[in-house]
Amino acid sequence: MTAAVRQGAPAPAGAPAQVPTAPPAAAAAVRAIQDAAHATAPIPLAEVNARAELMTRFDRSYLVPAETFLSIAARLTDPRRPGGPFRALTIDGRRAFRYHSVYYDTPGLRSFHDHRQGRRLRFKVRERVYQDTGERQFEVKLKGRRGDTVKHRRPLAGTDTPLDAGCRAFLADTLQRFYGIDSPATLQPSLSTDYLRATFVADGERITCDAGLVCDDLRAGHRVRCDADLVLVETKTAGHLTDADRLLHACGVRPAVFTKYCGALAALSPALPGNRWRRAARCAFGGEGGCY
Repeated sequence: MTAAVRQGAPAPAGAPAQVPTAPPAAAAAVRAIQDAAHATAPIPLAEVNARAELMTRFDRSYLVPAETFLSIAARLTDPRRPGGPFRALTIDGRRAFRYHSVYYDTPGLRSFHDHRQGRRLRFKVRERVYQDTGERQFEVKLKGRRGDTVKHRRPLAGTDTPLDAGCRAFLADTLQRFYGIDSPATLQPSLSTDYLRATFVADGERITCDAGLVCDDLRAGHRVRCDADLVLVETKTAGHLTDADRLLHACGVRPAVFTKYCGALAALSPALPGNRWRRAARCAFGGEGGCY
């Protein structure tokens, strides 16, 4: 496995997200998610939102070799699957979509450290750009009392940024209403991510499959790329273990202690105390020891 690191100037604080034209080609993983998405029936966005919007959900992450992913996807999307096959999100004929996100944190990386320490009142703040449509969202991700993820969103338009007064008020209101805490006084861009995503949907559950992940440290200008053979799979459901989880386990793939934000920072900044993500980060971004 290999990792690439580069240096460059970080983005100006508060500027609208600078969107690359496309994620780099990560041959095996990119081909795998595209092939799997085109091999199954489509499902439109409106039906996804009706059947499995899941703004409150349990997430589990897996780092899956492309060949294993294709085998699992074929079984989940089989028309003969009991309960019906998973279908691929399709918008204007597209079945794989480019995502760009910019995460915001305090100068001392409060969000990173709160997640590292497992604090219950932890949160992430980001701008998400759906590159194929130009849609932009300001998102605040909270942790619910059951350990579930709860997402709150506010649309961004024109030159809006997450540091504008409207977004800061939205963040402050969200943290006060749900956690009873004050919003950080200072936020700045800390990390950006770019990747290609295919989404598979069944009643009450979604599987997101990401490939070609590139992460940039916006403070120091360093970059890491995910292994070209790995698909980052996340199962999302309102309940607990799903058929997809059980099938992944049966194929020898166990959940990974990995998030794009914390795993990438652990890989980009070895001096950070990120041991809980270090093993998965080595698997995702390169290094000794493998995944399992």
